[in-house]
Amino acid sequence: MPNSRRPRAVIVAALAAILLLGAANPAFARTPAGLDRFLAALGHVESGGRYDARNPTSGAYGKYQIMPSSWRAWAERYLGDGGARQSPKNQEIVAHGKVTSLFRRFDAWAVVAHWWLTGSPSTKRAGWSASSRRYVARVLALYRLGIGRFVDDAAARVRYTGRWRNAGYSAYARGKAHYATQGGATATLAFRGRSIVWVGPVGPTRGRAAVSIDGRTATIVNLRRSSFEAGVRLFARHWSKVGRHTISIRVLGPSGRPVAIEGFRIRT
Repeated sequence: MPNSRRPRAVIVAALAAILLLGAANPAFARTPAGLDRFLAALGHVESGGRYDARNPTSGAYGKYQIMPSSWRAWAERYLGDGGARQSPKNQEIVAHGKVTSLFRRFDAWAVVAHWWLTGSPSTKRAGWSASSRRYVARVLALYRLGIGRFVDDAAARVRYTGRWRNAGYSAYARGKAHYATQGGATATLAFRGRSIVWVGPVGPTRGRAAVSIDGRTATIVNLRRSSFEAGVRLFARHWSKVGRHTISIRVLGPSGRPVAIEGFRIRT
């Protein structure tokens, strides 16, 4: 039976060819876990998710703020056409390809975010600038939380009672937050959705708050932690279907310890 091994040899050769093609062509690269969530976070930080955003100084364009020279090189690699227009579809294809390549190189979303901002391959976070660390923190915070409809702290829909103040910090969602340090201050949001997440900072000086859903106390949240971190998922509630609800946050103290609101993420 001189040909009995031929089918097996053909199959082995075909598999080898596919593996070689996957190693050489980004289109065959294995998709990193969490890629879509990371891209959503990256696009939100870079442009607010706008495909037509343009930086008038640098010329960076689109949802991911890609520089013109980079677009030509990346479009050639991932679209096969360096002159391809920056349509939303093409932006997504190029960003998916480039970010996949970066993750395969660095194996860490934090380092990918740092590279996207600076172009530096440094994996030593201690050597990153303060601004790049804040940028990475914002991207990763949104990556963890997921991108839904975001109602920020300054939205007219959020009703405040008591004394609340404004704070600006680049690591906060959209760069700002409302905070109160006196017990009894409240923040209330009426919304329609399937889930709600309260987003805010934690740290060694932070206080406590009572969270109510539809007029009933749901839990007490202690925001005190050993180190400061912005963009934290402080409270979440999910329902089986979309409905109208109200969330209220009441500051409990101790006096002088802030409770802050960066915003609320709503899914429908």
